[in-house]
Amino acid sequence: MNRLFSETLKKLRTDKGLSQQALAYKMFVTRPTIARWESGIRLPDAVMISRLAEVLGVDVNYLLSAAAESDKFPNVIMVDDRKLILTGGLPVLEEVIPNATVTGFTDADEAIEYAKTNRVALAFLDIELRNTSGLDLCKALLEINPRTNVVYLTAYADYSLDAWNTGASGFMLKPITAAGVREQLEKLRYPFRTGGYNV
Repeated sequence: MNRLFSETLKKLRTDKGLSQQALAYKMFVTRPTIARWESGIRLPDAVMISRLAEVLGVDVNYLLSAAAESDKFPNVIMVDDRKLILTGGLPVLEEVIPNATVTGFTDADEAIEYAKTNRVALAFLDIELRNTSGLDLCKALLEINPRTNVVYLTAYADYSLDAWNTGASGFMLKPITAAGVREQLEKLRYPFRTGGYNV
């Protein structure tokens, strides 16, 4: 079952104001076919994905990426402009979420470019970045994928109120710890398989 593709398709369809029957009509398939795609029971082939992209007005690579990816191996990123923080934090994330691809960034723009081509399931963001705010980075990531879970990292508790207004899942004080990460995984807006620690 590919939950990522099924949820992506359902959101795109509803955003267009189309019923399953209306989409089926445009796709020249039956409504049960659309229902199977949206439930994750079946996955359309490349020809149907291309046709879906045209009907729904999205880049075909966006749908192909969703079809190819699985939530069994989620992408997790950590963005902090201090390399020392990344060096200490990345191994903690790999320990707690062993099936994830964990990638660190010191530059917000690089993280955004990565998110455009890789579906990010969870992002740990420093609030104070060199050239931008972690709050602004959160907004950019959610524009790319509204189902990205965001957890803010900071040494200052004063930011917590601003952080909650951005659609984030959580807030952690530095330094990052395994216990702290596990606690945040329990609060994710969009849970996913973490490998060894299911949420």
